[in-house]
Amino acid sequence: YGLAFDYYSHFTSPIRRYPDVMAHRLLQHYLDGGKTANEEAFEEKCQHSSNMENLAIKAERDSIKYMQIRFMEDHKNEDFLGVISGVTDWGIYVEIISNKCEGMVSVRDITDDHYAFDESQFALVGRNTKNMYQLGDEVIVKVKNTDLVKKHLDFLLVGKPED
Repeated sequence: YGLAFDYYSHFTSPIRRYPDVMAHRLLQHYLDGGKTANEEAFEEKCQHSSNMENLAIKAERDSIKYMQIRFMEDHKNEDFLGVISGVTDWGIYVEIISNKCEGMVSVRDITDDHYAFDESQFALVGRNTKNMYQLGDEVIVKVKNTDLVKKHLDFLLVGKPED
């Protein structure tokens, strides 16, 4: 609706971000008859705010990953049901269903066949068996290695759940 106007602004409600506060203040400034604000100063504040928001998001993700790895250190001998959340030529990413911890199964550690990445199917496909590990498949994994410094969680593939 408002996008067709010559002048348009939007902000979240309730206000959760500093740029939204800036938009409120700027609107009030204009409603009070204020002159055109310094665009460069606002651009700098917006850029700074975006940078700080990105750092906060990264810090949140890093702290979650850290705690997930700490948790998984105590569960190295357990089998977990997970879902393949990513597939690359170097392995598969698996997210454990019960606790949302995500880790990597290296293609080197899948030893029942030689697997190659099939980009069109988002899958690792066994050369001889044609066995396939595809995005969204359920698999059973076990913790191979935890590295708090690098924030890595490595899994071993136990197999596929029986139907």
